Amino acid sequence: MHPDLVSALRCPVCGDPLGLTARTASCPRGHSYDLAKQGYLNLLPSASTGIEGDSASMIEARTTFLSTGHYTPILNALRTHTAQRLSELGTASDRELIVEVGAGTGYYLAGVVGDGSERWGLALDVSRYAARRAAKVHPRVGSVICDAWREIPLRDDAAQVILNVFAPRNAEEMARVLAPGGSLLVVTPNQAHLAELVAVLGMVRVDEEKERRLTESLAGSFERTGSEVVETVMRLDHPAVERLVAMTPSARHTEPGELTERIAVLPDPVEVTLSVTLSAWRAA
Repeated sequence: MHPDLVSALRCPVCGDPLGLTARTASCPRGHSYDLAKQGYLNLLPSASTGIEGDSASMIEARTTFLSTGHYTPILNALRTHTAQRLSELGTASDRELIVEVGAGTGYYLAGVVGDGSERWGLALDVSRYAARRAAKVHPRVGSVICDAWREIPLRDDAAQVILNVFAPRNAEEMARVLAPGGSLLVVTPNQAHLAELVAVLGMVRVDEEKERRLTESLAGSFERTGSEVVETVMRLDHPAVERLVAMTPSARHTEPGELTERIAVLPDPVEVTLSVTLSAWRAA
């Protein structure tokens, strides 16, 4: 991990800034954290909230599915909105820090960071399997294991843009680490998202109150500045459908054998709707 990325972090124990010497990140009070051999930094406190991170099989399925480009429309929307927000912010060209909370494999973060050599990224996730993938996803992206629901181990005002794609949100912490004038970009599924698969495969349904709950969860810390619906139709063969289910929370509620039987009744390929809302927010 690049020392400049570590300098944006703070100690999860005392809150002091971290610095990198050799392969050890440490704060002035002597708390230290060694980089894993895979390249990520584990800043998960012992008293975490117990959030269950994605398993190795979920991360493997997500890596393979996303590599096929089916979710590229989401990535392209994030690229466009990030470029617009950074242009409006007028940040210095030496470094623009983009942070993804609940980054998983780092697919979206790497795609956004890759658009400009001045951009750097930090991928935050509670899963060590996700952290291993994200640590290798891009040379200017650092990977950190943390419990962002409890506390984000970044300095105040460290990030120009925060990405949050299909992941939990800690509004107060995200507002703290976002630089003045910075933007939070949130991607949430709509009712039509994967609708052709939900009933047939027994997948977790999108909460009908999701939009209201999103607004309520960010109220007081953020105000909405815009939104965009990203919608298209994907043509997925049966292996792609299986990987799609395996990378979502539905994987925890579906037996593999039963899933295979249910997928078999679908057309091959099957047309599946991708429908999400990308909303932009600024700290209130």
